[in-house]
Amino acid sequence: MNTQTHDVIVECTEASTNERITFPEVVGKLIAAGVERYTADLTRAEKTYYLPNGENETLKMFAVSKAPAERFSADGVEAAVRASQKQEIKYRGFCERIAEAGCVGYMVSLAGKRAVYYGRTGEMHVEMFPQ
Repeated sequence: MNTQTHDVIVECTEASTNERITFPEVVGKLIAAGVERYTADLTRAEKTYYLPNGENETLKMFAVSKAPAERFSADGVEAAVRASQKQEIKYRGFCERIAEAGCVGYMVSLAGKRAVYYGRTGEMHVEMFPQ
């Protein structure tokens, strides 16, 4: 992985954690840097970024305050997404809310223009990027 791509990944992770950047801004920067997809593991407090050639990098993210709920609520995840889109909550609050809804992690496909949120037993909610 080249230094420029690494630097963008670090910048996006830190800016998200510190709530200085929005999701659409993250998406734009990562696409420009050649990132194909990334995962966020709320249990391990890690994000892993993947390039099309298989290269990847894992970085620590902030830890949610409570373990994700045992039961997954797609409606709860969707409500958190909508609140984030309306800028009613920022990234940390978003992660707390999806964890409360039983989300243990999510995968963002930049190429597929979607985010897949999943629970402990494989339930999921797919959210397409807004047009």
